[in-house]
Amino acid sequence: MSVLENWERWQEFLGEQVDKAQAMGVSNDKITEVAHRMGSFLAEKVDPKNPQERLLKQMWDASNEDEQHTLASIMVKMADRAH
Repeated sequence: MSVLENWERWQEFLGEQVDKAQAMGVSNDKITEVAHRMGSFLAEKVDPKNPQERLLKQMWDASNEDEQHTLASIMVKMADRAH
């Protein structure tokens, strides 16, 4: 099963990546910027695999750039707390 097919596994994976970046001294602003770029890539190239991802894609597609940065920041916070 791909990490993208299960929402809990996806959050855990993101949390692990956030932890690694923080341990390397990467700022939260930089982590959020990477999350924004990853969100843009996923929204354009990857078909949502579960209801949560479909909702997130719909929210991403309906958002302007500033709102997408906010969504990316929220996802980073959620992933950090889930891990």
